Amino acid sequence: MKIACIQMTSACDPADNLPVIEAQMRDVVAAGAQFVALPETCISMEKNRQSMRARLRREADSEPLQSLSALAKELSVSLLIGSMVLANDSQKGDVGKAVNRSLLLNPQGEVVARYDKIHMFDVTLASGETHAESQNYQAGERAVLADLGLAKLGLSICYDVRFGALYRHLAQAGADIIAVPSAFTRPTGAAHWEVLLRARAIETGCFIVAPAQVGKHENGRETYGHSLIIDPWGKVLAQATDTQGIVFADLDLSLVAKARSQIPSLRHGQAFSGTDGRAISDEGFEG
Repeated sequence: MKIACIQMTSACDPADNLPVIEAQMRDVVAAGAQFVALPETCISMEKNRQSMRARLRREADSEPLQSLSALAKELSVSLLIGSMVLANDSQKGDVGKAVNRSLLLNPQGEVVARYDKIHMFDVTLASGETHAESQNYQAGERAVLADLGLAKLGLSICYDVRFGALYRHLAQAGADIIAVPSAFTRPTGAAHWEVLLRARAIETGCFIVAPAQVGKHENGRETYGHSLIIDPWGKVLAQATDTQGIVFADLDLSLVAKARSQIPSLRHGQAFSGTDGRAISDEGFEG
């Protein structure tokens, strides 16, 4: 399976981002990509809560999603929209909050899987930069495994990568590939991005596909970039730099079974009492 990660510096307005996505998708499909992955908040990185609320739409009413669905169908390619900020239209949680949702489109342009980010990033950095996702977003409650035809794809978003139990759960459920679309901050990216992603690949025996935001954004944020594609042994197959661009890799899916036969840790391990299994319990799983 030939895959491509598109690395972006997303602006606030979807009208500025969609032409960039379209041009790069046409390029990667022309180069033979069967699966294309976009980063977290690829459609829009808003300046503040007010502008986000003004642009908020339900999934069914999202014009950017409709545009990307039409493009995936035209190009006959599987497309992972790393995440979109959408209105919470479920019956659970605070309907006044948004959701940070990853969407998988099949080559017919249909949404075949959706995952709402489970782990919220709430922190004030030494620089004074503050992130308070739980104030604006309703956390998801379900792990999601999707069918790519040739492989099973586990879905996650950015901060999820620090919670290894979710990835183990996806792998035990049958994931061959796990996607980690992200908008990592520059300081944490430089320190932790590659080592965390390689650890998740080694622990699970999965390919890791991690398309990232990069550079200084219109809203003032700075993201790390360095999109990665990693094999089940932890080997980096492709890595972007700190500019916008594309990385490709050909995935030999037989390496998943090979890695797991050499390190059978998914079949081992002890259960521990008193842990919070909300994000990874069987009743909280789709796929």
